[in-house]
Amino acid sequence: MDNRYENIKTILKTGKGKVYDSTLLSYVEPTDTDIVILTTMGDRLDLLANEYYSDSTMWWVIALKNNLTDIDLTMQGGIKLRIPSTQEAAELKNSIK
Repeated sequence: MDNRYENIKTILKTGKGKVYDSTLLSYVEPTDTDIVILTTMGDRLDLLANEYYSDSTMWWVIALKNNLTDIDLTMQGGIKLRIPSTQEAAELKNSIK
């Protein structure tokens, strides 16, 4: 598995040393290839990412697609989520490299 931090810019902060710089990603429009699900109580973004992408670290793709900014990996039941296709997820992952 690729290290998702290997291509992230680092900066030096006084008193903290070398830290990773923020990467801001823009809103991702819904597409016809999205899978739409309704969450059940206790669903988690990392588990959904593992189910759809076989990679729990891709939870952020689902969060980005659904414009989730106050992220708690555990979801409430009854939330409509769009799951990007595996191709779109790969494109999003490659866009931050």
